[in-house]
Amino acid sequence: MRYPLGENEKDSIRSKTGKSLSQITLEEIKKGNVTADDIKISKEMLHKQGEVAKEAGNPKLADNFLRASEMVDVPDEVLLEMYNKLRPNRSTKLELVMMAKELTETYKAYHCAKLVLEAAEIYEKRGILL
Repeated sequence: MRYPLGENEKDSIRSKTGKSLSQITLEEIKKGNVTADDIKISKEMLHKQGEVAKEAGNPKLADNFLRASEMVDVPDEVLLEMYNKLRPNRSTKLELVMMAKELTETYKAYHCAKLVLEAAEIYEKRGILL
């Protein structure tokens, strides 16, 4: 992938619905041919961004893109619930474990679940669980 992506990869960048970036124009928006889902990033693009980060020697950023790619298929309400549960002193360890289980079993978001479980362990050590 060549940066800047918006200039060099316009036809290979795909939204969640499969539209290419070159198909998402102001004119198409005015015609009503672009929906809110058309401007959401796809799992594949997040994976590609992660590959770029990894190749650039930034494995932590690559991991973030991998988790983000899993979140594409997780409903917004669940993401907000996860965000709130991960705030210090907002959850019990069991609640975080159950959140990780839901992420794994329902959404196949294994890397996100791993992060939630790691947070539960750290929060327990720091005394910031309910």
